[in-house]
Amino acid sequence: MAAIKRSRQREAILNNIMLRTDHPTAEDVYNSVRKEYPNISLGTVYRNLSLLVDMGHAVKVPCDDGSVHFDGRVMPHYHFQCTSCRRIYDIDFTEELESREKELLDSVNAEFDGCIKGSSAFFYGLCRECQENLTDN
Repeated sequence: MAAIKRSRQREAILNNIMLRTDHPTAEDVYNSVRKEYPNISLGTVYRNLSLLVDMGHAVKVPCDDGSVHFDGRVMPHYHFQCTSCRRIYDIDFTEELESREKELLDSVNAEFDGCIKGSSAFFYGLCRECQENLTDN
């Protein structure tokens, strides 16, 4: 595989998603990065986000509404999306969650004709703010 040339735009895209916790879409990243690089195209942002995911520097977070968000945190963790405000939150692994995930993977591997290497979980419901807004009304 050929070496990938260094790109200031790609670095700006990576920095943008690494500094964010809101799990932006490609359009969100584009709108943010074009402040520094006004001539950048949306296509360039999409291609670079895809490359960063392929290189393991970012994670795609597909949502039930068909949108795809991106996360600069590549260490294992789960995601939660509020069904009311649509925001996405990180759920960090605790030792107990890691242990339970390993147990689940071991159990599924025992029943599956193949070798599962990992898993992904996406949780849905109401975030604290939306839940409080419901109880206030």
